[in-house]
Amino acid sequence: MSVPFLSDGSNKSHSPVMKLIALGINHNSAAVEVRERVAFAPDQVSEALNDACAEAGLDEVVILSTCNRTEVYAVSSDQLESVDKARQLITWMANYHHLSAQDLHQCAYHYESDEALAHIMQVASGLDSMVLGEPQILGQMKSAYAVARESGTVSSELGRVFPRVFSIAKRVRTDTAIGENPVSIAFAAVNLAGHIFSNLANTSALLVGAGETIELVARHLIEAGVNRIVIANRTLGRARELAQKFSAEAVLLSEIPEQLEHADIVITSTASQLPILGKGAVETALKQRKHRPMLMVDIAVPRDIEAQVGDLRDVYLYSVDDLRDIVDENMRGRESEARKADQIIAEGVRSHRESERSLAAVDTVKEYRIMAEQLKDGELQRALRMLSRGDDPAQILAQMARGLTQKLIHAPSAGLKTLSASGREDLIANARKLLGLSELHEPTSEQSTSQSDTDKESASQRTNQTTFTSPPTDPSEPTLQ
Repeated sequence: MSVPFLSDGSNKSHSPVMKLIALGINHNSAAVEVRERVAFAPDQVSEALNDACAEAGLDEVVILSTCNRTEVYAVSSDQLESVDKARQLITWMANYHHLSAQDLHQCAYHYESDEALAHIMQVASGLDSMVLGEPQILGQMKSAYAVARESGTVSSELGRVFPRVFSIAKRVRTDTAIGENPVSIAFAAVNLAGHIFSNLANTSALLVGAGETIELVARHLIEAGVNRIVIANRTLGRARELAQKFSAEAVLLSEIPEQLEHADIVITSTASQLPILGKGAVETALKQRKHRPMLMVDIAVPRDIEAQVGDLRDVYLYSVDDLRDIVDENMRGRESEARKADQIIAEGVRSHRESERSLAAVDTVKEYRIMAEQLKDGELQRALRMLSRGDDPAQILAQMARGLTQKLIHAPSAGLKTLSASGREDLIANARKLLGLSELHEPTSEQSTSQSDTDKESASQRTNQTTFTSPPTDPSEPTLQ
């Protein structure tokens, strides 16, 4: 749960000295106009990292900046409450970008301690992305961490946090199906191609239109390994502009009939009010292709491809509604997988917390080991001196073992006696566990009765024995009546 910046201070942190904080803005909290002003260009991240440490008093920091989010993950050892530290950090961010701090406060969020760690894991796993489960964010976070390490703003704390985050994100990918099914129209279209053609590297694609959707389709096709892409648009200039990004070919809409015979995949998304592709043109292309199958995906509304094209035998025609049904079904599947991912993340946070707590005992264990080594060295030197005098080796060994044992158990024994005198049976029970002793059990009623009888019998025997062994009374001494 995030903590609002305009807090009355009632939400105070009780975290250890080194506080983990995650704060920022994303597609849910801020408009694109704000996000683009807060984004860090790749060539300024290193400078910003060091500036954040100096100006905001941070011990360690990592900055993640993408088109949909800018987040700062920091560790601080000062005495400020976490909410105050977060306010200080968001003010630094505003000053760095020459923005109003108050405006950023309105759309920023922050998390602390375990909630901060859980948030970082959710981001890395794609659970906080605009497209649920998208995989690119993990690579972006790994790059952000690498830049911070190279810039010298990562030390032991974040050096333990991020490997744990990456491990959990990998588990989410491998142990759930969060990223298996497409949840965007563009990716769903390309995913269909992968089901119809066994090897996309041998296919050619014709994209009709030059808007954002077609650009996203082109990107997915390149990632899928499509060999050749042709972009057809009403204006050749825009087609060329987009084609240059993907080493594609640009043509006008009027050239589509000549391109159809070479196209295994046709995906359209224009603003045309009338169909661009009719049944006749596609039928002619199929004859030239010798009836090799074609996948045609019409993402446009109104439709770019006449519905009758779907009647042709060798054409697989899908409309935007067909894709939306696929996307909706896949989104429901991803949401179900996201609940599994939440459990993995909860386990990761718990494991990290236990690991951090175990580190707190390292100094104590190290100090105790040093003390034991010093006691050992002292007894060993004493034994060597006795050997040099010619004393009996067996007696020397026994004395050394006895002396070392007494010195090792002296402090624990004294402490246990003090606890017992204070009635701290709870701490004595914990001490028994630390010392590897078995637990003390309360005697049962039968054992108590048996013990009572045994005690009475022992007392009687002691009385008889005392009477028997007492020396005889001197007759001359007076007897008390």
